[in-house]
Amino acid sequence: MTLPVIVTRSQPGARETADSLSALGFAPILSPMLQIVETGFDPAALAGVRHLILTSVNGLIALRDVKLAENLRVWCVGQSTAGAARAAGFADVIEGRGNADDLARLILASSPEGTLLHVANEAAAGNLVATLRSGGLDARFAAPYRTDPADGLSASARAALTGPGPVILLVHSAKAAAAVAASGPDLQNAALVAISAAALAPLAGQAGRGEWIAGQPDEAGLTEALQQTRAALLR
Repeated sequence: MTLPVIVTRSQPGARETADSLSALGFAPILSPMLQIVETGFDPAALAGVRHLILTSVNGLIALRDVKLAENLRVWCVGQSTAGAARAAGFADVIEGRGNADDLARLILASSPEGTLLHVANEAAAGNLVATLRSGGLDARFAAPYRTDPADGLSASARAALTGPGPVILLVHSAKAAAAVAASGPDLQNAALVAISAAALAPLAGQAGRGEWIAGQPDEAGLTEALQQTRAALLR
């Protein structure tokens, strides 16, 4: 049996995840629960910046028309974002383990010189930057985009949830989980697989077929949790 997996993360990450799921023998169903809305970026925010911090590939996409110095050191939250930064031409890329808190600790441990700019969505305003500033670093924040919740799950996702077999609902963020919860789906036939306990929280206790949390907050951790979930559901 090929298990369907509802992918709730925003594009373009949703497509990347779907491709990975297909390669692993799952049947991905795209249902992005967050929509990226670009709000513009003031290039003046780059004045004096020597380090760029990216906690999502969407930050890099939002800067696609901005002239960025090629010698910037780019601190990336995980593998996917780091790969996008390298593809964009940056040579000095530092890759974190998939969690913004871990990235902050990595930056603090490195004690980088010069100003750091964290580019992310409006909801992330100040959190990572406050941690860096408390450690004595010169850090600032810019939000060239925001994430708005989708109206609800896609028609194909809703159909899968009402089908005869089990369905996996994959959650990459608490905001996406909250958007799912707000749409009020019946999750009695679903198993929840989340990148972290915080991401799972808005849907905790609602899945009829159990909950699994990644051992580490990245795609590798999610893949392992998905494999464990498949083994349990098809036992």
